[in-house]
Amino acid sequence: MLTSKQRSKLKSLAANLSPIGQVGKEGIGDNMLAGFSECLEKRELIKINILENAGGDPQEIGRALAEKLNAECVIVIGRKAVLYRKSSRKDVEHIYL
Repeated sequence: MLTSKQRSKLKSLAANLSPIGQVGKEGIGDNMLAGFSECLEKRELIKINILENAGGDPQEIGRALAEKLNAECVIVIGRKAVLYRKSSRKDVEHIYL
């Protein structure tokens, strides 16, 4: 669980990120999860678009994504979700909280 200071730092880092993918009408699929998981391993912090036809509340979709990816849902603003997971790789520049 993230503290408010950690969440604030991650939100400020995510402000400059471009979304790496999107959740559409098909919902959350296995291939999508694999791609997002790989991106989390490389970057630790990702932003995802949630399309209007995704069929659900963006907050719920963001939390479901985080749960399935074993990550933290930093924030959901509008239709964008920001997820964080500490990478286990050694060659990645880690975000220190």
